Amino acid sequence: MELATAIILACCALGAGIAVGFAAIGPAIGEGYAVGKSCEAIGRQPESASAVRSNMIMGCAIAETTGIYGLVIAILLIFVAPNMFINLLKSVL
Repeated sequence: MELATAIILACCALGAGIAVGFAAIGPAIGEGYAVGKSCEAIGRQPESASAVRSNMIMGCAIAETTGIYGLVIAILLIFVAPNMFINLLKSVL
């Protein structure tokens, strides 16, 4: 029983790390690309800076929600899932 509990805790911690890791890579790459391209656009047409900037900020905010979803999944895996799996294990055994 103790080994099974340790395995459950380890897998939940590993899953939380993977969730945050993968959810952080995508938005970071996407936001960096968007900011770079918006700087290029502003450099080419400075008069459209306000429109480009507002669209860039909206896109970065939408991309950041992916990271927030990953964080929520990681928090659930750390604080909620272990108790659920341990209680399920106790009911089976």
